[in-house]
Amino acid sequence: MEKHAISLDLQENRWEIQAIFENCSDLVIREFSIGAETAVKAMVVYIDGLVDIKIANQHLFKSLMVDIWETPVAENINQKNVAALVKDRLISVGELKESRQLVELADNVLTGEMALFIDGQDKAFLLGIKKWDQRAVEEPATETVVQGPRDGFTESLRTNTSLIRRRIKTTRLKFEAKKVGLLTKTDICIAYIQGLVPDELVEEVRQRISRINVDSILESGYIEELIEDEAFTPFSLINKTERPDKVAADLLEGRVAIIVDTTPFVLIVPATYPQMLQSPEDYYIRSIFSSFIRILRFVNLNVALLLPSLYVAVVTFHQEMLPTPLLLSIAAAREFVPFPAFVEALVMELTFETLREAGVRLPRPFGQAVSIVGALVIGQAAVMAGLVSPAMVIIVSLTAIANFTIPTVAGYLPIRLLRFPLMFLAATLGLFGIMAGVMAILIHLCSLRSFGVPYLSPVAPFSFRDFKDMIFRFPWWAMFTRPRLVGYKEPARQDFHQRPRKPEPRTRESSGDKHS
Repeated sequence: MEKHAISLDLQENRWEIQAIFENCSDLVIREFSIGAETAVKAMVVYIDGLVDIKIANQHLFKSLMVDIWETPVAENINQKNVAALVKDRLISVGELKESRQLVELADNVLTGEMALFIDGQDKAFLLGIKKWDQRAVEEPATETVVQGPRDGFTESLRTNTSLIRRRIKTTRLKFEAKKVGLLTKTDICIAYIQGLVPDELVEEVRQRISRINVDSILESGYIEELIEDEAFTPFSLINKTERPDKVAADLLEGRVAIIVDTTPFVLIVPATYPQMLQSPEDYYIRSIFSSFIRILRFVNLNVALLLPSLYVAVVTFHQEMLPTPLLLSIAAAREFVPFPAFVEALVMELTFETLREAGVRLPRPFGQAVSIVGALVIGQAAVMAGLVSPAMVIIVSLTAIANFTIPTVAGYLPIRLLRFPLMFLAATLGLFGIMAGVMAILIHLCSLRSFGVPYLSPVAPFSFRDFKDMIFRFPWWAMFTRPRLVGYKEPARQDFHQRPRKPEPRTRESSGDKHS
């Protein structure tokens, strides 16, 4: 689209605007007059539903058409002084800027601003009175906590930035605005704390986003796939969250957040896989309990990944590893099962994944009932029909429960996928196949980087300083420094000697209770 300068003639500007917004039924054009006898023609242009019409009526139309009669300048308005008077004395709107290009003005109108044209002026005023229907701030549905803040991000970019600014009250917190998408022109913000984050990390984020050249960005997942380090991996190399407290905590560690308009999910870079296994609630409860819960998560991570494969391998190849009573019990249960253990496990896992997906996609009142009742009914019916053994139903149920203990979607999605190739290796090579598969996964994890940071840090490369916040969570008074690979510009998080100490015992003399 060619750039056209705003004309001095009001009607010519109207024709140009109508040509640019042809067949746009939500476009509103309103003409009116400013002043008394020497009235000056004016025109406003806006998109219905994107502006606060109450503010426009009170601070624009009422000021220029009614309240102006009470001012001494009403009879002296002309085309020479009208622009200065409107800008300096008549419009009481906080955000006001000028534009001299119709295409630039059209882009601003599409973002919710109101354009004011005045006859005889080769510029237009843009009034920042945006307003559209949006969801209220609610508790995140995907990252619930028992103890901690209950507010979550919404689909409004400014609401999301304000939720972060409310927690980090410093001018060092920066929000760099950009637009991505040739057609959608989606607003995004790059958030970081100046002086904490490495400069090269911020520059790398800027460059990767500037290289995006697509028609549309409708959700942060679009950007995630376009800027990650490795395309072909089941593991998410960028963390994603709905929680403002989690974003604030990562910014304070020296990371960068990417906030995208129209979505409540904020991207955080760089990310590590151990970080995917941590919940914000870990930092709100006592370190002893949070350490126990983290150990439980790591155990359940292995259960969710390996339990079906171990069952298939042991039942198929390594029966001698089981105690004789347990082996006889499993053999008796599988006596009339017509399928090998691998097919049995594969069918049950696929059935459970189907039920879980159906429970997510169905309307909320029915989804939970369908997933629970479906699992119970189908599992019981399959056992009664002799298609699967009761042990396999127990294995699949334990695997599903263990999978749900992983707090983030990016943490458990790879586990759901990798179970299937490990089951195939267990059915063909037994325990040797499982070990080969686990080694391949670990080698792949060690090769991954997230914006240059090793994906398995602080495990590989090992860092004792960062291990204080890995499997175990040390008390806050013991975590003196930020992560070594992202917060090295300002590593000190707090002063030493923060450990609580018992008060000195009070003596009778010190309390003033002296005997005569």
